[in-house]
Amino acid sequence: MSTGLSELELLRRNSLSQLRELGIEPYPAEAFEINANAADILANYERDKTAYKNISIAGRIMSRRIMGSASFVELQDSTGRLQIYLKRDDLCPGEDKTLYNTVFKKLLDLGDFIGVKGYMFTTQTGEISLHVTELKLLSKSLKPLPVVRRDEEGNTFDAFTDPELRYRQRYVDLTVNPDFKQIFINRSKVINTMRNYFDEQGWMEVETPILQPIHGGAAARPFATHHNTLDMPLYLRIANELYLKRLIVAGFDGVYEFGKMFRNEGMDRTHNPEFTSMEIYVAYKDYIWMMGMVEECLEKIATAIHGSAIVKVGEHNINFEGPYEKLTMYESIEKYTGIDVSQMTEEQLKETCKKLGIEIDSSMGRGKLVDELFSEKVEANLIQPTYITDYPLEMTPLAKKHRSKAGLVERFELFVMGKEIGNAYSELNDPIDQKERFEDQLKLAARGDDEAMVMDDDFIRALEYGMPPTSGLGIGIDRLVMLMTNQSTIQEVLFFPQMRPEKKEKVTSDEDFVNAGIPADWVQAIRKMGFNTVEDFKSANPNKVFNDLGGMRKKLKLELAMPSKEEVTAWFS
Repeated sequence: MSTGLSELELLRRNSLSQLRELGIEPYPAEAFEINANAADILANYERDKTAYKNISIAGRIMSRRIMGSASFVELQDSTGRLQIYLKRDDLCPGEDKTLYNTVFKKLLDLGDFIGVKGYMFTTQTGEISLHVTELKLLSKSLKPLPVVRRDEEGNTFDAFTDPELRYRQRYVDLTVNPDFKQIFINRSKVINTMRNYFDEQGWMEVETPILQPIHGGAAARPFATHHNTLDMPLYLRIANELYLKRLIVAGFDGVYEFGKMFRNEGMDRTHNPEFTSMEIYVAYKDYIWMMGMVEECLEKIATAIHGSAIVKVGEHNINFEGPYEKLTMYESIEKYTGIDVSQMTEEQLKETCKKLGIEIDSSMGRGKLVDELFSEKVEANLIQPTYITDYPLEMTPLAKKHRSKAGLVERFELFVMGKEIGNAYSELNDPIDQKERFEDQLKLAARGDDEAMVMDDDFIRALEYGMPPTSGLGIGIDRLVMLMTNQSTIQEVLFFPQMRPEKKEKVTSDEDFVNAGIPADWVQAIRKMGFNTVEDFKSANPNKVFNDLGGMRKKLKLELAMPSKEEVTAWFS
């Protein structure tokens, strides 16, 4: 049975065996001490050359130029690339030149991790380089990396750009496309800047359950599972809101959490079934106060990453300095459709949606119909940061009724570049009102709304003990990072986005090749030419296979008479 390995993979495994025969462990257990990195050396060597006489550094071999008894290698660590210089007699000062002549030149490959020691110098062409005096193999790479070439002008060739491969094999993507690492460095800055800002205010970071007996806190379809010992259903959380509010009841003035949420819904350029959210709740505040806090926080984040409150996103310069524009939900719909829906009944909203070509169904109540109108006709117009405020009561079961506008709640959503990135309320703390809202949600669920909320009796009980006036906010971290890093898809800001199952490559046995009409003596050569399945072989060009077969016959030194073109063509029938 074939292993399905390519010729290059087989050669690397052969090198692995030869290294061990030489007494070299390709995956040593002991630590390799490092005292420098590429970025530091390149930035500071010219200022103080005496500080770089005893350098120990490690990384991947990304390119090399072997010139007889001397070679140049491009070594890549987590901070960048550094040129290293190997001279045979310096690396192997004694009679035994095996380390250079055999190990380095023949058994090491691009992608291998090595550790090197030596001293820094500047080449005649002015390039800062490490003169290697010691070399140690740290990890043998058995799969060849994609070779991405760059010319002197910075142009890239043969780039590893296929999105599915990049997202599925992020470990390869970030190795050969290291510039993308900055996205994830900036993602960390977004979270840390936000966290530091909250901590400075005296609010406490907490953790709440991911497995929950009731999927509450948002209108979404959950992932369901089962706990065997307790013999009960559990759900991956769709939100952490109701648990964080319980902590406000418990006496904390401000709590926040960065956490994963899970929603069993569609996937597109701004949705992943697993996503990161930040939720914060502060006692004795309202949604008006929260607007000012959000503006201050986002300006700090933009400045931390870009040095300015203005961020380039696509063709737009987005200004995160407050104050932001404010429109009520009804005002925004009227502004972009010319229709006042504020006094419409459910039936009138359905008729309006139909006239505007908006798809609806019978399960939708008044709140969902307004939401559909807004989503279809308003969202795309909200480019600069804009607060949409004062939502219909039916849309928001967890927000407090508006202090002066009947039928509305005190809520805002923050929209930037046509997408919602933040959602905030003056939180509902009236337990009787909250229970009635949950009961209304149960009625929607009975009509077929599978995103309607369920009754949470324990949360009602918590409110009955008393919760102070509170303002809460949720921000989608992934979408915020997309904005701050000028990315158009959520997959670009997730290390490991959700993917469809990978199609496994079929591997065919030698016997299958023989049964397909290929003489047994030639199966080895066919495999060496890169055909791992009969299907791959049958789809190839017979004339090209005939021409390549002659070269492979010589390479493998096969003592076989070369088949005629007609015979090779017959293998494809």
